[in-house]
Amino acid sequence: MELRQLRYFVRVVELGSFSRAAADLDMVQSALSQQIARLEGELSTRLLLRSGKGVTPTEAGLAFLREAQLTVRHADQAVRAAQEARLSGTVSVGLPPTTASVLGVPLIRAMRERYPDVRLHIVESLSGHLANLLNARQLDLAVLYGSHPGRRWTVTPLLEERLFFIQSARHPAVESLAPRIRLSDLENVPLILPTASHGLRAVLDAAFSRLHLKPAIASEIDSLAVLMDAVDSGFGATLQPGSATRRYPDASERFQLAEIVDPEAHRICTLCSLSNDELSPAAIAARVVLSVCARELVRTGEWVGARPHHHSGHHEL
Repeated sequence: MELRQLRYFVRVVELGSFSRAAADLDMVQSALSQQIARLEGELSTRLLLRSGKGVTPTEAGLAFLREAQLTVRHADQAVRAAQEARLSGTVSVGLPPTTASVLGVPLIRAMRERYPDVRLHIVESLSGHLANLLNARQLDLAVLYGSHPGRRWTVTPLLEERLFFIQSARHPAVESLAPRIRLSDLENVPLILPTASHGLRAVLDAAFSRLHLKPAIASEIDSLAVLMDAVDSGFGATLQPGSATRRYPDASERFQLAEIVDPEAHRICTLCSLSNDELSPAAIAARVVLSVCARELVRTGEWVGARPHHHSGHHEL
């Protein structure tokens, strides 16, 4: 028996109708009916009488209603008590540059709205450096790409990011750029990429290697801001997630993007944290808020080229 089933049952009785209760609870009527049927099955007794005029509780339903209302009320009081005991403290969060450009401000805003007494310390750096900081216990949690050796981490897949070929609109490396492009089309195109210490470079090197291609590296730059300025100036193109252009207000006029269609041209974004027994309540709350923010940015299309990762849940490393 679940608390939500009790809430559903109480609302159906209060409104006297499955359809009205479903609308009030913002769920489809068939799902609501299924939950009540499961509840009745678990109790091995009928709780509601259904008729053309609506629903009314049976004797067993009336007896159950009183206790269900009490349980729901106690649960709501517990929630209020938890919320009133306001969280405080400092939480250190590591974000790679492209991730920080899309997730940083929404995360700050959400934390201020929900946990105003928690101070957020954000560190922007490359994945490899963030992994070292996490291992050194100088971060509570970090968004990382690729695989990193971690001791006693909790790892939650957040999303998958498609990669894009990005070039200057004023100084294009590829004329008449199509909306979608293959890595094999870029064999002789001068590219500006991060060094091997960057998780993205490892993904790209592996993808080119599988195709037996050697990319034409014009420059290696580990600062996203400098890298994108170099692309903007026409020193070469780059391969990055769509969020790489986010800090330019006129990105749509300044850059041309083409999605890389090769299946290997994507990266998995994971939320890594210290193990639960090492995290403060504030850090655990921040981890939840970060996950919610990321999913919402994907849902609204603000995180360009990102989609939910199919494997849910988290595990310990």
